[in-house]
Amino acid sequence: MTFPRPGLDPELRGLLADMPLRSELDAEALAQIRPFSSMPVEPLLEGHAIERREVAVPSPDGTPIPLSVLSPANTDRTTGAPCVYWMHGGGMVMGDRFSQIDIPLEWLDEFGAVVVSVDYRLAPEATGTTLVDDCYQGLRWIAEHAGELGIDPARIIVAGASAGGGLAAGVTLLARDLGGPAIAAQVLIGPMLDHRNTTISSRQYSGDPGVWTREMNEFGWRSLLGTEGGQVPGYVSPAVADDFSNLPTAYIDAGAAEVFRDEDLDYATRIWAAGGQAELHIWAGGFHGFDALYPKAAVSAEARQTRNNWLARILTPAPANGTEKD
Repeated sequence: MTFPRPGLDPELRGLLADMPLRSELDAEALAQIRPFSSMPVEPLLEGHAIERREVAVPSPDGTPIPLSVLSPANTDRTTGAPCVYWMHGGGMVMGDRFSQIDIPLEWLDEFGAVVVSVDYRLAPEATGTTLVDDCYQGLRWIAEHAGELGIDPARIIVAGASAGGGLAAGVTLLARDLGGPAIAAQVLIGPMLDHRNTTISSRQYSGDPGVWTREMNEFGWRSLLGTEGGQVPGYVSPAVADDFSNLPTAYIDAGAAEVFRDEDLDYATRIWAAGGQAELHIWAGGFHGFDALYPKAAVSAEARQTRNNWLARILTPAPANGTEKD
């Protein structure tokens, strides 16, 4: 059965016309794409007053996990800044800790947040729970070094785009089930949450070239999980988790014209059904990653500003004794 597709935003459609697209991904294509999925970070940091620190956190098997710590320069670290722990996108198979870093850098500028970005290992070289475990180890390191980093441990946000959004959701589930570290909120941007590829939106974006198609999504999950059957943990594919209770408040957004639309909508619905808080935005005419690829398009600017407004509410400390600020 075929399903008609929601149309693209006219401005985005025009911009996308100049972008090389594909319908499928395989090992040969991945080898060609990977070098271009990692960009030098220095141009991205220009114009930001930042102190940069590179650290390596040991994983359970001893493999070092690189973290980049980006702090606002010349700030008082005794006051306790918010922290954004960033997990990059790339379908579980490409990208690095600087991918889409311009998104959390906005929060460094606007909220004085310390941004920590993790270079988790990639599939198919790493499989199963390795990726989410790497991300969780980074979160533990942040919490253990909060004083040294000038971070308020009560205001640690986990955030990610695409595959990174799925990993952020998995890390949040892990932190709840393992008793910490505490997470104030989760920001899931077009998150990759469900390995099953059974939704209507998954079927809508199949067969034709696109930014991220059903076939590409199947390759990403197959690279992570292999071809054998068996139960997939909810920490790896958060949509199959059984328990959505006691999760930190979530911001979830996606485009109406993308593979992940319906699994993201369902994830928010299950948080609400468990009594939790989630804010959901499905942007009409948006394809996967639209606001990262074309941040100046009108719908992209609105999506990013709406996300920033939500974070401002989350990160602003409540007035003492319930009184209003002057």
